[in-house]
Amino acid sequence: MTDSNAPVICWFYNDLRLSDHAALAAAAELGPVLPIYVRDRAAAGNWQEGGASQWWLHHSLDDLARRIGEQGGRLVLADGAAEEVLESVVEATGAQAIFFSRAYEPWAAEQQRRVHEQLGERLSVKRFPGRLLLEPEQVRTNDGRPYKVFTPFWRASLAQIGDRAARDMPDQLDWYQGDDVASDDLAAWALLPTKPDWAGGLRESWQPGEVGAHERLRDFVTHAADDYAEGRDRPGKDHTSRLSPHLHFGEISPNQVWQTLKMAAGVGEISGQAADAYLRELGWRDFSYHLLTLFPALPEENFRDQFDRFPWRSDEAELERWQRGQTGYPLVDAGMRQLWHTGWMHNRVRMVVGSFLVKHLRQHWRAGEDWFWDTLVDADLASNAASWQWVAGSGADAAPYFRIFNPMSQGEKFDPDGAYVRRWVPELKDLPQKFLNRPWEAPVEILRRAGVELGKDYPHPIVDHREAREAALAAFQDSKA
Repeated sequence: MTDSNAPVICWFYNDLRLSDHAALAAAAELGPVLPIYVRDRAAAGNWQEGGASQWWLHHSLDDLARRIGEQGGRLVLADGAAEEVLESVVEATGAQAIFFSRAYEPWAAEQQRRVHEQLGERLSVKRFPGRLLLEPEQVRTNDGRPYKVFTPFWRASLAQIGDRAARDMPDQLDWYQGDDVASDDLAAWALLPTKPDWAGGLRESWQPGEVGAHERLRDFVTHAADDYAEGRDRPGKDHTSRLSPHLHFGEISPNQVWQTLKMAAGVGEISGQAADAYLRELGWRDFSYHLLTLFPALPEENFRDQFDRFPWRSDEAELERWQRGQTGYPLVDAGMRQLWHTGWMHNRVRMVVGSFLVKHLRQHWRAGEDWFWDTLVDADLASNAASWQWVAGSGADAAPYFRIFNPMSQGEKFDPDGAYVRRWVPELKDLPQKFLNRPWEAPVEILRRAGVELGKDYPHPIVDHREAREAALAAFQDSKA
């Protein structure tokens, strides 16, 4: 017989919220809830959080601990192997169950499997959905196979999603009051940068935590969502939601976003077209996890093995210039500087800078994936890997390799007034729009009046666009032989 006073462990992972949390709601129905977050660095291996994600994780955990504390509970923080940590908590408290949200990252899924295997015979160990609109196994072709192309995947998903009903936070949360489980001090995890403190731009740009996530969503619906379908490709305008880090850390659920957008469209606050365009992006997020579940090596190996023969280049000096936003191509440099300052980059620009790295410079997509992993606050294993393989041409439903973004025409088309480039590459702010995306074509007198000396104030192009494009296409043809 189960002791009604024995706690139910709610093991948090990337679901750092209290509302629309299936595992937490189920735990609250059974008994006092003991919330715990385990940082298992050994299990994560090469995929431990990057620097920007560590900054976000610190503040998200701090916010979650504060909200639980305001209700009389205590978030336990533990560093170590998850199965060992949880077993010690079970022994100390006599816990009757362990509930958690499903993880999809290969190392985290294996971690959850080990916990179930080690503790499942002694107590109830249950896994709940919650990070995606649909579980990967739910979306299959008529003959039961997984999809490898997004459009039919999304069509099949829409047929199943229907109305999304997000749960509120449980009315009565009975938190475990025992003091028999020690907790680490969050500051001791040293997730925040110190010397140098490079996080000033992150602090200016973001409010991590569940409250910040819902404020971001409300602001998007009120001020930007109705322009999303047309404006989402304009990096100089605030037409995107910037919900990606909140979704990654589970501070808001995709169900909650879906429900909010559909309700806003239903009452005419935004157009149905705008809502559908944004929700399709949630579909791409699901598709990335679908691919990761299908192909767990996605972050490290080419999905299409043809690219195993591709002659990638390795040039550390060129890679560093790309990382620092010193390529001599203004839109590329603006994106890389935005990334460094804010931990985020506009999606249109992500495609351009990604294409530039893997096609103009012919560096391996993993070099870009690694840099984004360290610098993005929304560094998500599935989306990051799938996106880099998409732009490289090596992934499922990928852009063909011969689609090489022209950084000049992309800037002229999607940043027509130059607002984005002028903000992030201020040394070019006084150049006429005609030359803003191709300063090397400006006459010397115009450069002089704008206070720009190429090679001194702003670099010459790292490569010639036409020559780099031709070399990339030739390398692709050779890899097909």
